[in-house]
Amino acid sequence: MSTLQPTLSAASTPSIPAPAAAPAAPAVSARTWIAVIGATLGAFMAVLNIQIVNASLADIQGAIGAGIDDGGWISTSYLIAEIVVIPLSGWLAQVFSIRIYLLTNAVLFLILSAACALAQDLPQMIVLRAVQGFTGGVLIPMAFTLIITLLPRGKQPAGLALFALSATFAPAIGPTIGGYLTENFGWQYIFYVNLVPGGIMVGMLWYSLDAKPMKLSLLREGDWAGIATMAIGLSALQTVLEEGNKDDWFGSLFIVKLSVIAGVALTVFLIIELTVKKPLLNLRLLVRRNFGFGMLANFLLGVALYGSVFILPQYLSRIQGYNAEQIGMVLAWTGLPQLALIPLVPRLMQRFDARIIIGIGFVLFAASNFMNIYMTSNYAADQLLWPNVVRAIGQALVMAPLSAVATAGIEPENAGSASGLFNMMRNLGGAVGIALLQTVLTKREQYHSNVLMQSVSVFEQATRTRLEQLTQYFVDHGILDRSDAAHRAYVAIGHIVQKQAYIQAFSDTFYLLGVALIVALIAALFLKKPGHVSAGGAH
Repeated sequence: MSTLQPTLSAASTPSIPAPAAAPAAPAVSARTWIAVIGATLGAFMAVLNIQIVNASLADIQGAIGAGIDDGGWISTSYLIAEIVVIPLSGWLAQVFSIRIYLLTNAVLFLILSAACALAQDLPQMIVLRAVQGFTGGVLIPMAFTLIITLLPRGKQPAGLALFALSATFAPAIGPTIGGYLTENFGWQYIFYVNLVPGGIMVGMLWYSLDAKPMKLSLLREGDWAGIATMAIGLSALQTVLEEGNKDDWFGSLFIVKLSVIAGVALTVFLIIELTVKKPLLNLRLLVRRNFGFGMLANFLLGVALYGSVFILPQYLSRIQGYNAEQIGMVLAWTGLPQLALIPLVPRLMQRFDARIIIGIGFVLFAASNFMNIYMTSNYAADQLLWPNVVRAIGQALVMAPLSAVATAGIEPENAGSASGLFNMMRNLGGAVGIALLQTVLTKREQYHSNVLMQSVSVFEQATRTRLEQLTQYFVDHGILDRSDAAHRAYVAIGHIVQKQAYIQAFSDTFYLLGVALIVALIAALFLKKPGHVSAGGAH
């Protein structure tokens, strides 16, 4: 409208009907935003708790007298409970009401955080972490559910950007926080750190969530057969993924039995959900084009997201000898840029097709992994800086628009199922990704060792020269017996070969992550543009 128009008199202007104004965005109350922010803070803490503990696992194991193999159950118990409760949360929130269910689990999460810091032995820690995982697992899908039910369509990108902080920023920054706290204050503080933000979260939820009556009658109508088969199947599957590589996969009778249990239980679960009158999860949502392809892309995002957070610390620790704090400082560059970028994503979604943003995000995330496929023994913090920054940009661009496009058109009554499935699939992708990378790392190290050893032969002049140099080095440094010095030279050559084999194996894992993200990009290309995203669009 011209800026001169207000100067025109009413008399000089013909009476023309004003054009219909575009529907205004429904006002979102401050109380609603407090509920969304409080819930996403809870989701952030629940996801952060996984990585922050993993970064300090060695210190925890030493403090409570756990062996390396048994100590792995500190993380496994949490992840099993979390992946089981995520798809249950939509139904349980209906039974107990969102306010009671979310607040109860938020308070228990904090109590159990403090209790974990006081654990005296491994059995105590495993039990406490399992129960904490059950409460923490509630916080993730409930935040997602509140965003897609409380916020109108036009405001959902802002809410999903907040959720992206828990989904992508928390895993990236977890090792940084965990390493810093462990090195400077002690491992107990990785649990105590939850208490202050957790108190704020509980206060926000207490103030903002409406009290509604519980519907305990739903317990009688519950899909108990589905719940039982899902819990058994997911628990067995998660255990297989977490423990399989350590136990030599199907060379272990324990893993074979659990795999059979998981396969049977999850097959029965699928049959039940597709035939029962009131299923726990509406699996028919998967045949909707955007939700189905969005789930596939989200699964592969989980593979790469959690896989890269697993493989980078492994490389820096094993090859470069970094401690937890040094590793955390390197990984900070996959987290901190996201803190600046994610708040800008809703504005980008207003200007551009969300599918374009998703595509660019996946391309950048894939490129960041391909940048690491030619690593050498000198490849450390400085060389990882730009790949980590590119990874941060890619991750920041993917999560919110992918969630928005995948859940577009989901009815309020299906929000719980959509949230449970979407978040479970990303976590399951992470478990599959880590298990796959562990196995690939082991197998490819063996392959590269065999290839390299063919070139390291005493019949080769270069090898003999190197052995003579190392033997003389050990003699010059106090090894009087020349045969002992020669033996040490052979061992040193073996270590050099193994280190180079591991570096090449790590490069292979980054290549695999890049390929997974290219497949995710292809899945994203099948997403169709959702209905017009107006400021006041309904579900």
